[in-house]
Amino acid sequence: MGAWEIFTIIGTISFSLQGGLIAMEKKYDIFGVYLFGILTAFGGGAIRNTLIDAPDYQLWNQNKLFYISIAMITLIVLLPKPFLKSKELWGNFFDAIGLIAFSIQGSMTAVKLDLPVGAVVVSALLTATGGGVLRDLLAYRQPIVLGEVVYGLWVFLIGLIIGMRWATTTTHLYIIFMVFTILRILSFVYSWKVPVRKLEE
Repeated sequence: MGAWEIFTIIGTISFSLQGGLIAMEKKYDIFGVYLFGILTAFGGGAIRNTLIDAPDYQLWNQNKLFYISIAMITLIVLLPKPFLKSKELWGNFFDAIGLIAFSIQGSMTAVKLDLPVGAVVVSALLTATGGGVLRDLLAYRQPIVLGEVVYGLWVFLIGLIIGMRWATTTTHLYIIFMVFTILRILSFVYSWKVPVRKLEE
């Protein structure tokens, strides 16, 4: 199993769980829970491949990933209530893992197509945040990527590092995954923020 497939599976598992938890937090029905999980896991990749015109991408032929996603969402539905009481913590944890995994996977997709650095960064951003933005809009939430807490910066840096070909081996990619996952977790634990310019009242 190659690095591309591993990061795809990690991202799918994490975002499926996180999307399902957000739907349950909003008190949506079972259909909504599955919809949010699948949308979060696959929405970004679908948007990315449409925009960068990836020739080998076939959304509806990812049977294994769809089965994994459905299994993970079912797990969330069946979990006991004590676990779900910490859904905000778990949701952020799964989001951190999925965000970084899909940032790497999106970057690798663009690199495989020999696209320039800018396209690699855009591919990383779309893959990692596209599904979440769609989910948040449906949930009437401010998209996380547009909030003050550091979020999109990690994705941008990953896209830049991989796009500049500074990380070219599987070992490099795993190191990036571990380092940036920790940074993302720290950023929401300690509420690290990016500068915000507000209009004077």
